[in-house]
Amino acid sequence: MSALKEIASQLADQTSTPVLRVAVDGVDGVGKTTFADLLAEELQSAGREVIRASVDGFHNPRSIRYRLGRTPEGFYRDSYDYEGLKRSLLDPLCEGGSLSYRSAIFDHVTDSAVVTPDRQANVGSVLVFDGLFLHRPELRNYWHFSIYLDAPFEITVPRGAARGPGFGDPDPSAASNERYIGGNMIYFGEASPKSHATVVINYSELSRPTILAWKSRRR
Repeated sequence: MSALKEIASQLADQTSTPVLRVAVDGVDGVGKTTFADLLAEELQSAGREVIRASVDGFHNPRSIRYRLGRTPEGFYRDSYDYEGLKRSLLDPLCEGGSLSYRSAIFDHVTDSAVVTPDRQANVGSVLVFDGLFLHRPELRNYWHFSIYLDAPFEITVPRGAARGPGFGDPDPSAASNERYIGGNMIYFGEASPKSHATVVINYSELSRPTILAWKSRRR
C-alpha cells in the first residue's frame, strides 16, 4: 500500500466531532497542494465529505507581509493572518463551533479581501488543509491529524520554480531564496514541525512518498 493510500485508509474511518481536521505541512515547493488534493480524492472515493482549503487564502495584506522588509523573519512572522484563519475557518469547525465557515478571506495577488459566501459544513466531514507553518504553536492543537512532507531545499526550491514564471529562482543559493529558506529555518527552530506531526513523509520523489515516522499509528 502506498503512503498516500495508507494515510487515507487510516483517516477514512476516523471520526471526530464535528469535523475531522487534517493538516498537510511542508516547505515551499515540496508539493503540499498536490498531496492534499490526492488525499482529498482518496477520502471522497471512500465516501467521506471533504472540505478543501489552503493557508494561501489567509495571507496578510502586503503592508503587513513586508513591514520587516523581504527578510526571513518577516516571511515567518507576517505572511499569514492566523486570527482570520481561526475566526473564519478553524473555530467554526471545532467542537461547539457554528459549522458556518469561509475557505478564503484574502487574495495576495490582488492584495485585497475576498468576498466568499459562508458555507455550512456537515457533521462527519473532513477538512484537508495545506500550507506553510501549520505546526506553529498557535495552530498545532487544531489538527486531529497532521502530515509533514519532508524533502531537502536542493529538491524543493527547483521543484517550486518549475511551476512557471514568477515562482522564483531554481538555485537554492540565489539571494531571492534567502527569505524563504531562512523563514523556514526559523520555523524549524521554533516549532519543530516534524516532532509534532502525526506522520512525516519523505516527499523527495513525488511518485513515491515514503513514511519516515508515524505517531500513534492505528492498526
